[in-house]
Amino acid sequence: FKKLARDYAPPEEGVASPAPAVFGRNYFSRPSAPQQEDEKDAEERAAVLAEASGLGKLAKDYAHPEVGVPRTAPAAFGRN
Repeated sequence: FKKLARDYAPPEEGVASPAPAVFGRNYFSRPSAPQQEDEKDAEERAAVLAEASGLGKLAKDYAHPEVGVPRTAPAAFGRN
């Protein structure tokens, strides 16, 4: 416990570098393989980004009420 406290207390002392055999290879990311995105994933990404952009605009409108609401055409509201 004392050794751990001594290692933690003085941060100016560096960390000893471990042996190179400790580090392993990452098999999940290969730089040699091209990054490919499925068409379905691309469409979903575009939809999510569009929705996030709309939510960002709503958040800005909510945060700044002094900006006001733009007027719409009177024909947009009909009466029966």
